[in-house]
Amino acid sequence: MRGLPWPARLYLIVLVVAAGLVIARGGIEPQEWPALVVLALLFLVCESVPTLLNVQNAAVSLSFSAGLAAVILLGAEGAALVGAIALLSVRPGLPLVKRLYNGAQFTLCGYASGWVYAELGGETGVPDDPSHFADLIGPFAAAAATYVLLNVLMMGLLLRLTGDVQTGQLRRWGLAQFFISYLGYATFGLLIAGLWATVHSISAALVLLPLFVARWAFGQYHAQQRAYDATIAALCQAVETKDFYTRGHSERVSKASVMIAREIGMGPERLSAIRYAGMLHDVGKLGVPTKVLQKSGDLTEEEFAAIQLHPMRGLEIVKGIDFLDEAYAGIMHHHEKMDGRGYPMGLAGLEIPEFARVIAVADAFDSMTSDRSYRGARPVPVAIDELRKGSGTQFDPEMVAAFIKAVTREGWQTSKPVPPPEDDVVTKDHDDPTMPIQVVSER
Repeated sequence: MRGLPWPARLYLIVLVVAAGLVIARGGIEPQEWPALVVLALLFLVCESVPTLLNVQNAAVSLSFSAGLAAVILLGAEGAALVGAIALLSVRPGLPLVKRLYNGAQFTLCGYASGWVYAELGGETGVPDDPSHFADLIGPFAAAAATYVLLNVLMMGLLLRLTGDVQTGQLRRWGLAQFFISYLGYATFGLLIAGLWATVHSISAALVLLPLFVARWAFGQYHAQQRAYDATIAALCQAVETKDFYTRGHSERVSKASVMIAREIGMGPERLSAIRYAGMLHDVGKLGVPTKVLQKSGDLTEEEFAAIQLHPMRGLEIVKGIDFLDEAYAGIMHHHEKMDGRGYPMGLAGLEIPEFARVIAVADAFDSMTSDRSYRGARPVPVAIDELRKGSGTQFDPEMVAAFIKAVTREGWQTSKPVPPPEDDVVTKDHDDPTMPIQVVSER
């Protein structure tokens, strides 16, 4: 508790007090205790083996399926009590603060969803007539949406208040995607309630197997995402070892690309793809001789040709990575220009893939606002003016306008000054539109 920022501490206290007031209401009849015990045990088993997420200190479990079954079988008060059992989770190393938060969160989610279920005419308990069970689907769907939405929002707010993630990261994390996935898993709650009418408490045991299969699938998905990110990070680190001044460049280009993509309305899957494209846009530098990348002064035509080939070399390096999808186009064409004077293929206007037009703006902006060996970082307003100057000739006007709008609203954290190495050389940056590389003829 002492390690939490005061806003997070206050938030936790409010949740715990609210949950305590809900539990104090009581409302469970003696005949409902067997069902309460069975559902609480199912909840506890699921809560004790959660799936870790790609967010620091965050995990999810499928215990809410038992909580939603309690909404039908026991009502709002019973669902709240089932949720409160999260306090007793046997998950190793779980601090008391997290136990308190989990118990309070699930208590409030259970009670809120039970209230919605009752307000929409949902019948509490097992229907006497199986044909009436279909009448519960509508109220249950609304209760499940309430439970999941409240759970996701409460978890997101806590992560934001503790500083584990920023607002932009929460959007990237894809809370909407989790909401949809949770709703799918919530149907297990309806399955438990439906089976209870015929096999009673055994229904909980019957649902355990598909629940843990679902948990395994959920965990596999996030393990796969972590593997993807590790692959990308390794490639980026390899690129940045060749150029001291571009450390962090790939990550910042990725961030700026996502800002633009979100502004122009790209969906979640394309946002993920363009994030990868931004990270890997310069991976082709691995195929460019280090002496060319770090050469001071003008380049020969042959050396500049090696620079111009780096997008194609990048495509060759990553073409076997299946999950990149549309990112290939961004990597291949991010140095094309709207007037057709770019490289490697001299595409013009809308011939240039959309991903490439996005990354071109992000790439140039970060280059201008970062320290280089031949100049200091340019202020954000100066870089924005340069983007405007190049709009229509070098950059897509729509992407420039979208980026300016996003930066104006969200701001931009420029890179920290990088102390030069002892053997620093003055090298030009091929991404900087204000100081293009000079090429001299070898003849």
